[in-house]
Amino acid sequence: MLYTSLFRFLQQLLHGQPSPTDWHPLQRSAAELKAYAQWVQQQVYLNWLNPYFKAYHYTKAGLPPGPQGLRVQLVEGCGQHGALLFYDPSIGPHNFRHLFDLIRDRTLPLGYHLATSDERVRKHPRYTETIAKHFLKPNPTSCPATGRCEQRFGTVAVDLISLNGHPGFIRVVCNPIQDAMFCPAESFDKLMEDVFHVPLA
Repeated sequence: MLYTSLFRFLQQLLHGQPSPTDWHPLQRSAAELKAYAQWVQQQVYLNWLNPYFKAYHYTKAGLPPGPQGLRVQLVEGCGQHGALLFYDPSIGPHNFRHLFDLIRDRTLPLGYHLATSDERVRKHPRYTETIAKHFLKPNPTSCPATGRCEQRFGTVAVDLISLNGHPGFIRVVCNPIQDAMFCPAESFDKLMEDVFHVPLA
């Protein structure tokens, strides 16, 4: 029994995938969906999209957080490119959760479809970790110039990580597909611009 459990753990580790039983479909109640739709209609997100975009570039330049104090950390390694958008109490938990869903919705028109939205809850000795995930894949289209598959930014994962029910950060990560069948991926900078930069009138 011990060796079987260890073998399964090593399989998950080597394949980089959690056990299917760890993840469950992410559900939103009718009231939550209505609140989100109203939030989007009223453009409440304008309070944070551009500030997070600026904070991302402040971080890339090695500067301290901007005037709104929003913190961003870069994610690089293992072929991934991304950013952690840290929660700030001035935003509020509901707004932060709506922002998590909005990043998904602003990525879809860039040539993506939602592959899955899942949630995992893990209890640790001192805290409970919750991860909500939107996983997006590029639509199956070909690049007119080369005839190869268009991957845009690669696959895109948007995670909301919470500890003991309190939001910690949103993680936005691109995984470019390294295969000759695909056109080179566009930069993560371009994804951040397309999703987070909103030209103001």
